[in-house]
Parts: sequence; C-alpha cells; structure tokens
Amino acid sequence: MQISKLSAALLAAGFFAAAAPPAHAGDARGDWVRPNGASKIRISSCGSALCGKLIWLREPRKDTENPDAAKRDRPLLGVQIVRSMKPTGKGDQWKGKVYNAEDGKTYTGFIELTAAGQLKLEGCVMGGLICKGESWSRAK
Repeated sequence: MQISKLSAALLAAGFFAAAAPPAHAGDARGDWVRPNGASKIRISSCGSALCGKLIWLREPRKDTENPDAAKRDRPLLGVQIVRSMKPTGKGDQWKGKVYNAEDGKTYTGFIELTAAGQLKLEGCVMGGLICKGESWSRAK
C-alpha cells in the first residue's frame, strides 16, 4: 500500500511539473539592441557575474560626460556599461552597476529577462526607490 501512495504522489508531482508554465531560458548573454536602435550591447560572463559593453553605435562618440577627466576623450565603443551583475534570486534577474554615458554617472542596476528576446535594464537611485529603465531586444 505504501508503494502505491508513493507512486501516486510521484505521478501527481510529474503532472503538476508538466503543467507549469515554461520558464525563461535564464541566459541574458548575447547581443542586445536599445529601443531607439542607436546602440548594441554585448552581455557576457565576467567571472561569476555578467557584464555588458557597447559593441556598436549608430553615431560613434566619446565619453565626454565621464567624471574622470582622463576618460572623456576615449571612444564609447568598447566601454563596459553593465558591470558585476549577479543573480538576485528573483527569477531571471541580476543586480550590479550600470554606467550611463549620457550623464557620466554609475547607478545601482538591474537586468531581467522579461519575455523571449526581451531584457529590461534599470538604473536606480536612493537605494532602489527610484528606478528608470528600458527594454532591450535581442539582436538578430
């Protein structure tokens, strides 16, 4: 009798697992395009974290807003803008730092796979109380 109860429990567990919605692939690595199409970012592994650098710009420019005056003359192409992203434990979400070349500031950042081929990036201030972000599409 014990064996049939165990079999029934395993069968039920298998049924519920099969009926569960599919999970995201969980892999944010790859090339991503901003919504305005002005740049492409490559997310890749950097040690145990994820990082992202600018690999294409529609209009190449320099890092003129960087707070480090010595870096203001460097090209933005190749600059790491997503840094040290580590899993948060909340689904397909990572937390780290995001460099915004438009204002030269580095923010607490989050990246999250939100749908097939979609990655949401947010930069936050005030301990995460105020966040601003955009959704990137996987490059084809």
